Amino acid sequence: MMKISSSKWGVILVALLAGGVIFPVFGEEKPEWEAGLGVGALSFPEYRGSDRQRTWLLPTPYFVYRGEFLRTDRGGLRGMLFDSDRMELNLSLSVSMPVYSSDGGPRRGMPDLRPTLEFGPALTFDLWRNKMRSERLDLRLPVRVAYSVTGGVRYAGLVFAPSITYSTPIFGHSGWNFGASTGPIFANATQHKYFYEVEPRYATPNRPAYSTSGGYSGSQFSASLTKRFDKFWFGGFVRYDTLHGAVFDDSPLVKRKNAWTGGLGVAWVFGKSNRMVDVSRED
Repeated sequence: MMKISSSKWGVILVALLAGGVIFPVFGEEKPEWEAGLGVGALSFPEYRGSDRQRTWLLPTPYFVYRGEFLRTDRGGLRGMLFDSDRMELNLSLSVSMPVYSSDGGPRRGMPDLRPTLEFGPALTFDLWRNKMRSERLDLRLPVRVAYSVTGGVRYAGLVFAPSITYSTPIFGHSGWNFGASTGPIFANATQHKYFYEVEPRYATPNRPAYSTSGGYSGSQFSASLTKRFDKFWFGGFVRYDTLHGAVFDDSPLVKRKNAWTGGLGVAWVFGKSNRMVDVSRED
């Protein structure tokens, strides 16, 4: 089987994260699309519960599209399935990285973890916003189905990740924007077994056989800070992940129950459309 290099998946991940921390200025018109390229640094565990941290410096694409039914903005890549004054139905996407057992670690001798792609609907409720629509509090309810995407497409479980998100401009009219999000994660048995099961044939004296069920998968808190200059975009984020109380927290593959992920990126915005669109509903 031909492997997709981890650097390629890193580019994909950084692209999604960069899209996930873009904040608009409300109540104005902006180009329908903007494009750029930059560089990003990203540090993260190999998988949730791993004690092995990866740090990459990678090219980072910057792309914003503000179409009527498809958008790439602060929420990543989204299809606008339904939109009302207080509720939206979007598409939610997420990816996970490959983990190669030949690199050592607690999975030595086990099959590689193939990268996964998660997608599904996300219902967003507008809980509160100020009169200028620049400061807001949302409840987001994404449900995503996961598939491993190399060596054939295979079902890898179901994920539900509700969160409360808050976003606001800071430092007056400086152009800096702050966002925060927190919430639990739940997944079915297939998703948990994909990452944390140890089949009897892979058991060792230091890695006993282990199986798990569906249920609570831990919680996350993230914060981001961004600023759009005339020709440049800057963004950074941190995320704290805890597995305490997760149904799989006693798996021999869980080596660390608390972890930090962080990233910084800067991009030169070199292209934009002549067509302008209203961003009063953009989020």
